[in-house]
Amino acid sequence: MAADELIEVKFRLADGTDIGPSKYSSITTVGSLKEKIISQWPKDKENGPKTINDVKLINAGKILENNKTLAESRSPVSEIPGGVITMLVVLRPPMADKNSEKLQEHSARKSTCSCTII
Repeated sequence: MAADELIEVKFRLADGTDIGPSKYSSITTVGSLKEKIISQWPKDKENGPKTINDVKLINAGKILENNKTLAESRSPVSEIPGGVITMLVVLRPPMADKNSEKLQEHSARKSTCSCTII
């Protein structure tokens, strides 16, 4: 595989819409692809990703690592020569802040009532 080979990729969102297709160099990292997804995220969709850690890319059933290149992440078994590779985009749910979780637990404990039967 040539280092300057262009690979056509489109990104499928959870609602079935696509970003792309666009051509990328085979040496493009998965992290760079995620940055591209964030910049092209549809403005009409709520809760878009803020950082590359909010996005998971899946190709041929494998979650792709940020530091791997597109060439390293390809699955030649599932590809049609000269075809477009479709990668699934999954958003990670926002992580709750540990301090806010503790406050919620504490307030839940406070609001319980106890009954005494005499």
